Amino acid sequence: MKKERYFNFNNYLQKVRSKGRYSITLSELQENTNLSYKAIQQTIFRAKTNKKIAQIRQGFYVIIPPEYSNLGILPVYLYIDDLMQFIKRDYYLGLFSAASIHGASHQQTMNTQVIIEYPALRKIKNDKLEIIFFTKNKWAKNNLIEKKTDAGYIKVSSPELTVLDLIYYHKRIGGINRALSIIEELSEEINPQKLYETAQVFKSNTTIQRLGFIFDEIFNETTLANSLYKSIENKKTNRTLLSSLSRNKGKINKKWKVVINIDIDY
Repeated sequence: MKKERYFNFNNYLQKVRSKGRYSITLSELQENTNLSYKAIQQTIFRAKTNKKIAQIRQGFYVIIPPEYSNLGILPVYLYIDDLMQFIKRDYYLGLFSAASIHGASHQQTMNTQVIIEYPALRKIKNDKLEIIFFTKNKWAKNNLIEKKTDAGYIKVSSPELTVLDLIYYHKRIGGINRALSIIEELSEEINPQKLYETAQVFKSNTTIQRLGFIFDEIFNETTLANSLYKSIENKKTNRTLLSSLSRNKGKINKKWKVVINIDIDY
């Protein structure tokens, strides 16, 4: 944007919105206006007080249109891509957040779950929102889906990657049982061949064993279970607990080498 000699912040926000964006940054305000740093800070403070904008992270703000003024915040999907570009980190929406986008909304969560590469990021939390970051070494780009929003495109894990992630991160999301109802709903969206291909590059055999057992023995989804079994049948696998949150003993499923150490309840 061209630098404004006589700065009207409301007009500036309208210009940003006219370009399909819901976010602004401190650095772009410095670039696009002739205001001093102090004057910009005062302008931001007034806009926040009047609920024209909300701060998500230091130096990053979202514009609050009239339809969201009562909430005082925007849905995260309208600015998550801009936020991650601002932070300069690759990402995708995953876990329950991805499941909800794919239509599996049995369990609503009050936070947004974002997968990033290492190093870790501290979660973003205030009285209006919570964004939790989960770290992973890397992922295959073709396991992501681009979903269109009013603000552009966002990256979301495919149904196949989502169910694997739900098991992989089960310790942080409340346990295996909390994930089961979502996995059952997502199973209708999963393509067996895509599940096999996703599992082939997934860096956790124990996750595949656990999910395979779940599809095989709990949901009777034989085709999906076979896709997972095919992905690890020539790999070395070890015995694993169904849930890492429990050290209880239990029966062993010989096919999947899974110790059933929790009661299944969903």
